[in-house]
Amino acid sequence: MVTFLIILLVVVCIALGLFVLVQNPKGGGLATGGANSNMFGVQRTGDVLEKGTWVLLALLVVFSMAITVASKNGGAATGSKIDDHINKTATPSVIGGGLQKQEATPTKTGDSTKK
Repeated sequence: MVTFLIILLVVVCIALGLFVLVQNPKGGGLATGGANSNMFGVQRTGDVLEKGTWVLLALLVVFSMAITVASKNGGAATGSKIDDHINKTATPSVIGGGLQKQEATPTKTGDSTKK
């Protein structure tokens, strides 16, 4: 389910990018260039692209929220290796476990100055 929502989110992001790139802030957009390109007109093209951008933006928000909710609710059911690794509790290791203690070496006492 989460994978399907992520795929839809990627498709919406690509479509939103294309819609934004096609728009011309001066009102030209799709209505400029070519002999048959004036089928919508400048105002109508701007309206269609603007409404499409808002719809795609709303879908982006909805899919993002749905992915967040689905991943929090179904996190344990997915069986992800990363989630399993994160959820493992750290077991403390015993320092020097199984090794015998070493005896302390005696220090030399006496005159440490050399002549």
